[in-house]
Amino acid sequence: MEITYTGRQRIGIDVGGTFTDFVILDDVGMTVYKVPTTPRDQSQAILQGLEQLPVDAHAPVMHGTTIATNALLERRGAKTALITTRGFADVLAIGRQDRPELYTFAQPARHPLVSQNLRLEADERIDCQGHIQKELDMAEVRELLRVLRDNHVESVAVVLLFSFLNGVHEQKIADMLKQELPGVPFSLSLDILPEYREYERTVTTVVNAYVRPLVMRYLIRLRNVLTGRSLHIMQSSGGTMDAEQASSQAARLVLSGPAGGIAGSFALAKQALHTSVPQIMTFDMGGTSTDVALCPGRIPQTNEGDIGGFPIRLPATQIHTVGAGGGSLARVDVGGVLRVGPQSAGALPGPVCYGQGGKVPTVTDANLVLGRLIPSQFLGGTGSKALDAESAYAAIGRLGDRLHLSVEETALGIVRVANATMERALQRVSIECGYDPRSYVLLPYGGAGPLHACAIAQALGIRKILVPRYPGVLSAFGLLMADLTGDASHALLAPLRILAASPERVGSVIDQLKSKVLGRLGTKLQDVRLHGSLDLRYAGQSYELTVPMDLPVTVKSVEEAGRAFHTAHHTRYGYSAPELPVESVAVRLQAAIPQGQNTPPPRESVEYSFSISDAPLTSVYFSADRPLDIPLVHRDHLTDGCMFAGPALIVQYDSTVVIPAGWHTQVDRWRNLHLQYGTENEC
Repeated sequence: MEITYTGRQRIGIDVGGTFTDFVILDDVGMTVYKVPTTPRDQSQAILQGLEQLPVDAHAPVMHGTTIATNALLERRGAKTALITTRGFADVLAIGRQDRPELYTFAQPARHPLVSQNLRLEADERIDCQGHIQKELDMAEVRELLRVLRDNHVESVAVVLLFSFLNGVHEQKIADMLKQELPGVPFSLSLDILPEYREYERTVTTVVNAYVRPLVMRYLIRLRNVLTGRSLHIMQSSGGTMDAEQASSQAARLVLSGPAGGIAGSFALAKQALHTSVPQIMTFDMGGTSTDVALCPGRIPQTNEGDIGGFPIRLPATQIHTVGAGGGSLARVDVGGVLRVGPQSAGALPGPVCYGQGGKVPTVTDANLVLGRLIPSQFLGGTGSKALDAESAYAAIGRLGDRLHLSVEETALGIVRVANATMERALQRVSIECGYDPRSYVLLPYGGAGPLHACAIAQALGIRKILVPRYPGVLSAFGLLMADLTGDASHALLAPLRILAASPERVGSVIDQLKSKVLGRLGTKLQDVRLHGSLDLRYAGQSYELTVPMDLPVTVKSVEEAGRAFHTAHHTRYGYSAPELPVESVAVRLQAAIPQGQNTPPPRESVEYSFSISDAPLTSVYFSADRPLDIPLVHRDHLTDGCMFAGPALIVQYDSTVVIPAGWHTQVDRWRNLHLQYGTENEC
């Protein structure tokens, strides 16, 4: 733990698969701290950390959580029912009839989150113009609610056909739910996703209902732990929302944790690289998974994603996740091939070297065997978690016996397999999307990111790396950089030329969305920044691209959105067709309130007489032949302007940085490390 200040405080808390990270920021500096995550009740780790830190009793908390994500991935959400229009009860089971594995004859069965007996139909109908064709049968609805009561349903999703054009029937069902099933939370598609595409709208609303009771219970426990503090939760979109909104819009939290890291990376890169449009690739390697994103001068956003096989159409930071982390398990498959992940040792039992009962070797154990982790320096050498090197050697030795390899060869193999998985993830967000990774700066973070960054950068041809001062807690830091935001959308199916001729039609929808997002934020218009956008596509296409639209809405702003669409289409797909008609699908509005500091203040430099030649040596394996004795440097000794050439091993409280030969390092005024491959500047 590093204590550097006193003063006005804000606390960022990010719960990961292995550790719960704390960053406390004030006008002078930062404190960083880590405690093991408590999977059964994440709030207990938060309580433990707050009790051990010098925090103000009323300091506000910004929090990133995996509660919604884990509930969805592990299928342990609430017992949920679906009320839908007669004839549409099987939408969840039918889906889009896509084939996840094209050449597999026996496709895996779809597992809806709602069992068949709880997918109930209401006798009503609204047509595609929003006109009521058949009034809702209230007596029948009352009977449906009796069925839900008898089945002890914990949550209800209401998704009626074309309710995004006319929500009167959904609202009537909501009123009856309040009367007949008091205390049972419900989610209306009218509130969650008032857009067309029946399947995606149904899934998104059901996901919200499925995870909502767990999120509500967790936030109640957390508020009890945080007595007297205001609480904001990170959304998948990279903005925060208050706890009350998070309880009702739980589906917006499914990428809560990773989004904080992107926000923190972008804020830090703007400062360290002296540009408002940094070109970075983020690489967050934690204990369970690795999250990557490409930021071409902006934080990448999407309005659709797939979490655990469920298409969720809500604003989210565009992140690609793979099952490779420090806790990823190494094994030999039936064909005798070494595999690493996606299974993870998690927080309990964790890697073998944690001494908590783990038996299967992990990537962390491999790094320890290779000398890239120093047992005496783990978590800053505080002694709060000693590493058991002997057990790690034994576990990797047993795996090596099956592969007929030495311990060191096996450990290197584990690291290389994990690196290959992460390289493919970075290629997925760069090369496959038309971006050249060599033009970007790699920004590694997470406890394990800087251990692997140089090897991965070299494989992709990346020559520059920016390592944050505190890479192991950057996601928690990012929570403090994020704005308080509210998002809303509404279907608007119309040719763009008609909207350009009558911009007041778009303006009317924007006004409706404005009242909704301001109501969620609980603020006035003068306190917020508003950002509009349109979902556009060429007529006849099945999918659309989201492009910005200036506010207030005018003929010019709609026409400029059309031109932006052609450019975005060319970037994404390699071609554009300005001669083809363009049509609008939906209108979107985001309201944002800046929250405090946008970048961390520079810390006071600590005077050290540092020279790389005076550093002690440690043995590290870069090949299986023999270890290489390289300088062991403590991060606190690296101050503004220091330069040196690799190889070197840099240790600090929250992470470890491996710098191979050929990489040159320079330290900036905020004590970030700027690594460059193949330069000649040495101290």
